[in-house]
Amino acid sequence: MTDLSRLSVGLKGSAQILVGEDQTAPRVGSGRVRVLATPVMINMMEAAALDAIESLLPPGHQSLGTHLDVGHYAATPVGMTLRATAEVTKVDGRNIEFRVEAFDDCERIGDGRHVRVVVNVERFDRRIQRKLQGET
Repeated sequence: MTDLSRLSVGLKGSAQILVGEDQTAPRVGSGRVRVLATPVMINMMEAAALDAIESLLPPGHQSLGTHLDVGHYAATPVGMTLRATAEVTKVDGRNIEFRVEAFDDCERIGDGRHVRVVVNVERFDRRIQRKLQGET
């Protein structure tokens, strides 16, 4: 059994970037308006969740995103800072649930719920290799 006792409700993480052209909707293919792309906001929310727990996982383990339910409520122009936060709200075995939020320099631009599962990397890689070989 994997020891996840270091994971607890209340753990927090964050991530931030300066929004540039590479993070805009036209650049990532999610729209035509030259503002922060929703997929980039989502990526930063996942990065914040990783920041909250990844260093506390046992050797040979990592977490993978399994569910994300978010809203993106306000546009962020190029040149502003995007900051995402994540807080652990539930630990259920290998499943970790987070409250995620995203802010620009002026306001909260998004929020939601994110779930990650802790996996043994070696076992996960073996499963992927079997899949590549056509085995199920």
